[in-house]
Amino acid sequence: MGQQSALVLGASGLIGSEVLSLCLGSGHYDRVIAPVRRPLNINHEKLSEMVIDFDMPPWETLFPVDHVYCCLGTTIKKAGSQENFRKVDHDYPLAFGGAAKKWNASVFSIVTAAGSKADSKIFYNKVKGELEDNLKSLNLNTTLVFQPSLLLGDREEFRMGEKIGSGIAKLTGWITPLSYRAIQSKTVAISMVNKTLESRIGFHLISNKTMHKMA
Repeated sequence: MGQQSALVLGASGLIGSEVLSLCLGSGHYDRVIAPVRRPLNINHEKLSEMVIDFDMPPWETLFPVDHVYCCLGTTIKKAGSQENFRKVDHDYPLAFGGAAKKWNASVFSIVTAAGSKADSKIFYNKVKGELEDNLKSLNLNTTLVFQPSLLLGDREEFRMGEKIGSGIAKLTGWITPLSYRAIQSKTVAISMVNKTLESRIGFHLISNKTMHKMA
């Protein structure tokens, strides 16, 4: 197989930045497109950075591509409301899933979360679960859903709850089952790229436990 193209959504985030770095360094890709709200200030011969309005993406400029990595995500605090949170964590990823189908991308890989369920009483898990169900109904060539637990890594923004949680997770990690154990963002990114390049047809869930075992 010749070299391929990748579209990385959420390239400024914790996992997305790691995915972007891996794709740029991979011999499998000759072009990596990163749609962003603000410039990343990264210079690389393979990188096509595009500052876009996610409410009205320039689809024909972004597609077609072989692989889509969706690492979009926010918090309700940062989004300002449940409605805005749903837009970033559900509507945007689903719109790009639809575009991936239209332009016949071979793989759509996305990060959701451990505990995602459409009927969950927890709003965050409910939105992630609804997204998974809706992506499954698109019947893409290959959909890979990565479900990490608490993420470890250095964010640009400070999140007090995550900082405390990650500190506790590091102390108790050895007694926490792999299904729930906190996971490094780079481990998730490596799992995403490796599984994407394997390209199994169909809809697949990759659990926190599986990602830990791949590390």
